[in-house]
Amino acid sequence: MAHRLDDARRRGPDHPADRRSAMRGMGGPPSRGREATTGAIAKADQPVRFWSAMGDLVRVVMRSDAPGLRWRVTVALVLTLAGKMLGVLAPLMLGKAVNQLSAGQSAAVAVTWAFAGLALGWAFVRFVSAAAPQARDTIFTPVAQAAQNRAAVETFAHALSLSIDFHQSKRTGSLSRVIDRGARSMDFLLRSLAFNLAPTGVELIMAAVVLAKAYDWRFAAIALGTVAVYGYLTFAISDWRIGHRRALNEADAEAAGRAVDALLNYETVKSFGAEQRAVAGYGGALDRYGEAQIKATNSLNLLNMVQAAVMSVGLGGMAVLAGAEAAAGRIGPGDVTAAILILINLYAPLNILGFAYREIRQSLIDMEAMMDLRRQSADVADAPDAIDLPPSADRRGGAVAFEAVSFRHGARSEGLADVSLDVAPGTTVAIVGPSGAGKTTLVRLALRMIDPQAGRITLDGHDLRALTQASLRRAVALVPQDVALFNDTLAANIAFARPEATEAEVWAAAEAAELGEFIRNLPDGMATKVGERGLKLSGGERQRVGIARALLADPRVLILDEATSALDSRTEAAIQATLRKARAGRTTLVVAHRLSTIADADEIMVLRRGRVVERGRHEALLEAGGEYAALWRRQTREREPV
Repeated sequence: MAHRLDDARRRGPDHPADRRSAMRGMGGPPSRGREATTGAIAKADQPVRFWSAMGDLVRVVMRSDAPGLRWRVTVALVLTLAGKMLGVLAPLMLGKAVNQLSAGQSAAVAVTWAFAGLALGWAFVRFVSAAAPQARDTIFTPVAQAAQNRAAVETFAHALSLSIDFHQSKRTGSLSRVIDRGARSMDFLLRSLAFNLAPTGVELIMAAVVLAKAYDWRFAAIALGTVAVYGYLTFAISDWRIGHRRALNEADAEAAGRAVDALLNYETVKSFGAEQRAVAGYGGALDRYGEAQIKATNSLNLLNMVQAAVMSVGLGGMAVLAGAEAAAGRIGPGDVTAAILILINLYAPLNILGFAYREIRQSLIDMEAMMDLRRQSADVADAPDAIDLPPSADRRGGAVAFEAVSFRHGARSEGLADVSLDVAPGTTVAIVGPSGAGKTTLVRLALRMIDPQAGRITLDGHDLRALTQASLRRAVALVPQDVALFNDTLAANIAFARPEATEAEVWAAAEAAELGEFIRNLPDGMATKVGERGLKLSGGERQRVGIARALLADPRVLILDEATSALDSRTEAAIQATLRKARAGRTTLVVAHRLSTIADADEIMVLRRGRVVERGRHEALLEAGGEYAALWRRQTREREPV
């Protein structure tokens, strides 16, 4: 144990292995994974808007709704300042005690009692000074946690409200890390700035005043000069070390990424006999990490040596000056001890200044990234006067109308152009066409995932933009081609559409989607976990869960986007029969590639390059010999045996 402690002292508090323990008094640094740290450190040399960030921080704290917010903040600040003040006064009491002891040689008993009283007073004041930060943390932690939670919840809610185009252009993992790092950075900034560095500045001023008043202005000059030089060199070397830290974290992430890549794709690695290549790549990445670690450690050692040199010079200067003043009889021996202890107390929080400086900069960047995300405006948002969709007058389904709707994606050369469509309640309309014709765009418009750039879409006569999104989504259900499930049980995934549904209703939806027998044969039945995105299930099983979920929602409008594309022929036939029953009492929009699945639709609309080129029933479109007939003949030939 002694060897480990000595090694930790040699490395210094800025060493990666000791950062967490060194910052325990600050509440610990923001928790980050290796990959997240790499991305963040790469931006650490960017300028940050400090006062803007501080304003955002204060506003989040004030609306955090923490219990006893105002009194907790007030008491925490008072305890912090009291602790710093007592930390400066405690050495003075010890100095007086030593002076009393050395000055009263003729009255030993009186001197002993006086010394004991002052020494005990010093011990008590020192205890209060050390205990104040712990009491402060106990009182303030609910506020910090509430602010962190509020920031994370608000940012998460805002991210979910952003448009589908925003989410398609972002990496989900990086978006999650922005929220996580931003929320955690707030706690770190509160503890480090409000309760450590800023109070340390106040303590420095108090120490300078006390030294100047009690002894001589030169004592204050040495204290201020030492701290100024210490801070300047620490900041300068820390800025220089950012490049080394960035290289270290990039090498670390590269090694971790190669290992994770190979482990996630182990089947591919094994099938191509590439184990040695994977190991060699991982080993090379570790070699680069080792080289970066050596540079980072050496630069850290330089920083620690420079800090120790400045500390030693300052303490030496203070000791020499105090000794000279004591020899001249202007101060007592105890005052020498007090002056040196005051300077040592100032050094204690400065000992981690390099690490704190770097982490504060990084936390400001993390919080700014979170605030930038919150400043993103949602392309699709509820209007200030939006209303809930009124209840349906009957059970025939909803009336959907597209009125000269146009929409063009920024990344596409073509989009929907002047599309008009009337879907009567209770009818089934199929939408077909080649890839890129605009079928998915039409579905997203119907769900109001995006808004039309021209024209309007109505449901039961109400413009979708005049309705609240929540009421619209309760009335419209989608079964997509690729059904994504939550890493939860089958029961939870089916009931996601209507969480208040009874167990009997969930089972009824599963039976309707031809899932009943499959679920009963599972060891855990409805409690079976489906894995990340439902990958423990086959594509067909996921689609049936998606169908069950949509049926449980009991919507006015059911949208089927290639909802049976992953099913085998027998299951597809059974599901198609189920879906025909499900159409009763609701309007259905069907996007299909296999035309045989929509031959019984009330109307078929053919899209090509974002425009409606044909519409009608199956038989009429075949007789017309146009685009639909050509698609039908092509698919029929593909199904013919060779």
